[in-house]
This record gives sequence, structure tokens and C-alpha cells, in this order.
Amino acid sequence: MTADDGFQSAGVATCWRYIASSLDRLVGVVQGLDADDLGWRPPAPETNSLATLAVHTLGNAEENLLGVLCGRPVRREREAEFAAAPTAAEIAARWADLRPRLRAALAALPAAELARGRDHPRRGTITGLEVLLVVARHAAEHLGQAELTRDLLRAERARPEG
Repeated sequence: MTADDGFQSAGVATCWRYIASSLDRLVGVVQGLDADDLGWRPPAPETNSLATLAVHTLGNAEENLLGVLCGRPVRREREAEFAAAPTAAEIAARWADLRPRLRAALAALPAAELARGRDHPRRGTITGLEVLLVVARHAAEHLGQAELTRDLLRAERARPEG
């Protein structure tokens, strides 16, 4: 990454590239799906729908990057994310609104903030770098789950009834 990317830290720029890529792909997974497809869950305990995976992962990125890392006010109702039933268009619109706000906040983050500890609501005290890594890992993990869920959905829908 270079200064032309607008980031004050190459480390933040690199993490953002991976986070944004995972979230772009996750939002892409749900595009074109109807409410039934978005709400479908694999037939296994404690699985989540594609809508839940998308809403929850975007909520996690917003809370951690804007709130925990950048110290901005964020109102998140984590448990409500697991009951949400947005459309694919609503998920895309949320990401279209959130993506530039995350990028701008991270671009303005001084490199020294990566070493500073901050209080995380579920993880105790972690550094700014750890916040970035938590979000990158979380987004990639749920992207993989969403891709697998989509593939299982396609297989289920292709199965002849009988």
C-alpha cells in the first residue's frame, strides 16, 4: 500500500483490503436471492441463514472497526441480527452505506493506534491490530459459511421432490 491509498498505515490498509474483499464477496453471495432463499438454513443444529450471516457480519465489522477501533458511537443489537429478515437489496444498501464510512475511518487512523489497547465488549482489552485481525478473521469465517450455505441451498433446490 502507498500513501496514495489514503491510509496512514500500511498495516491498516492491508487489513482493510482483506476485510473489504470478504464483505464484498459475502454481500455478493446473497444478491439475487428471494426471501425464502435468504431465510433457508442447512438441516443441522445451530446453522444460520444467509440473511443472518450477512447482517451479523456487517454488524460485527461496524461495531469493531467504527466503535471499538475508531471510538465512534455505534448502536448494535447483536442478538437482533439473528432474527433479522432483510432483502438482498437491503443488505446491499447497508454495505453500500457502511463500506465508505469504514474505509474513511480506517484511512484516518494513525499507525500508533494499532498498538494501543482498547476495551472490547466481549474480548476484554485488545490492541488496535487485534481488532483488525478479529474483524478480518470473522468476515472470512462467515464468508466461507455463507458460500457453503449457498451451495447447500442450491443442492436442496435442485433435488427432485418425491
